[in-house]
Amino acid sequence: MGKFLIKTTKTGVKFDLKATNGEVIATSEVYNSLASCKKGIASVQRNAPKAGIEDQTQEGFEAVKHPKFEIYTDKAGEFRFRLKATNGQIIAVSEGYKAMKSCLNGIASVQKNAADSQIVKEEE
Repeated sequence: MGKFLIKTTKTGVKFDLKATNGEVIATSEVYNSLASCKKGIASVQRNAPKAGIEDQTQEGFEAVKHPKFEIYTDKAGEFRFRLKATNGQIIAVSEGYKAMKSCLNGIASVQKNAADSQIVKEEE
């Protein structure tokens, strides 16, 4: 089972969703408060399992309704995804992947791990 690891940063609070193997599979924005961060986690738990996939790397891609994972390429040419909630806000993002298959595996891992992962606060 994966886990949401809540971390305090210099500017606020953020979370990483870690897979069973300990790899970070998604990261949040920095929130102003712990309560907001926990709401972000709840949104990922609610939206990730049912989110569709929109592959924006394809020309003329078909738009998918929210919630959705958007796959895109970054400036370095790597594949990344962002999870958007039903309101269209970005609630989690991925690292860069060299291969599309790895990016899709990351999405599948988020979908599998998000719903029942425990929430842990990192010790300072």
